[in-house]
Amino acid sequence: MQITLPNTHGTLVPYLLTGMPIAATQRKASDFNRVAFAAAHVVVDPRADADPWSDCPIDWDATLTYRRYLWDLGFGVAEAMDTAQRGGGLDWPAAQDLIRHAVAAARGHGNALIACGVGTDHLPAGPDVTIDAVIRAYETQLEFVEAQGGRVILMASRALAAAAKGPDDYARVYDRILRQASQPVILHWLGEMFDPALKGYWGNADHTQAMQTCLDVIAANHAKVDGIKISLLSAEKEIAMRNRLLPDVRMYTGDDFNYAELIAGDTLGHSDALLGIFDAIAPAASEGLARLAKGDEAGFHHILEPTVALSRHIFKAPTRFYKTGVVFLAWLNGFQSHFTMLGGQQSARSLIHFAELFRLADRARCLRDPELAVKRMGQLLAVGGLA
Repeated sequence: MQITLPNTHGTLVPYLLTGMPIAATQRKASDFNRVAFAAAHVVVDPRADADPWSDCPIDWDATLTYRRYLWDLGFGVAEAMDTAQRGGGLDWPAAQDLIRHAVAAARGHGNALIACGVGTDHLPAGPDVTIDAVIRAYETQLEFVEAQGGRVILMASRALAAAAKGPDDYARVYDRILRQASQPVILHWLGEMFDPALKGYWGNADHTQAMQTCLDVIAANHAKVDGIKISLLSAEKEIAMRNRLLPDVRMYTGDDFNYAELIAGDTLGHSDALLGIFDAIAPAASEGLARLAKGDEAGFHHILEPTVALSRHIFKAPTRFYKTGVVFLAWLNGFQSHFTMLGGQQSARSLIHFAELFRLADRARCLRDPELAVKRMGQLLAVGGLA
């Protein structure tokens, strides 16, 4: 099968598809020897008469169907996170609806694994925001998620990053919130490459020094921390922190550049996973993890290694626009009828970017229906004047 695609110079050249799609095999979380969450995207309702820049019309049927698809591949769902455009199109009222619907869906799907983002995004960051206000904002969202019966992912806070004077303010906020959590939570350290407003998180722009503050917070609240996801796109920093965690605290990789080697691990340990890219490469990730659980590390790398190039392209700078590539691939693969996003973010990447994403997805065997993908890619190129 062949399609004409623009190259990096904008010249239209033929591309011959070569990838044999990886089958979506039904699995359970217990089939893996790693805990694996996929941070899931939301599907916009294209029929809604809404402002595409500011409103949050969600197609609940398509959004929840996709979560059931992820659960059936063995994944937990990380809900209302950055991949769902939290803080970048999905506001707190819409996130509440999403959490409410998704937790109920998980309960009706055999109590499938789900954890939900708790943050402070309803509190605008600004010079007048106090640490006490940040604490109250976290408490509001913590109370809501736990009332729904959801596990908690304690997300980084833009308001805290703006209000904190140093590491002690971070320790004060996290100690206060973790003491109130009814069960162990997953902390999330989101790097500034994903959100520039989080630069200097944990009270220090130097990641090594910031790491120490984070480790101190975990040690002081050991019983309330299941693990931590770090999203710094640095295997070296993740491994350094992983080796310093207490033995029963998990490291969840959030490194969409180096996840394969981090999940495989080394003689000192391995990372579990909480990844946005698993939304886009779900069948491949499920197959790779199943092989790893059977002791076939070579098979694991054989499946996942081609996906790394795809992921690095999707998450290339400016990294915060990676969601556009995730939703684009979901549309190519027929999981939604359209390529529109909250906040109009389908426009955040170029046609040249999408063309290369198409080629890499084919090589990674992540186009589940190549004929449909070719048809839809052609439609996008036609609208963009490159047919």
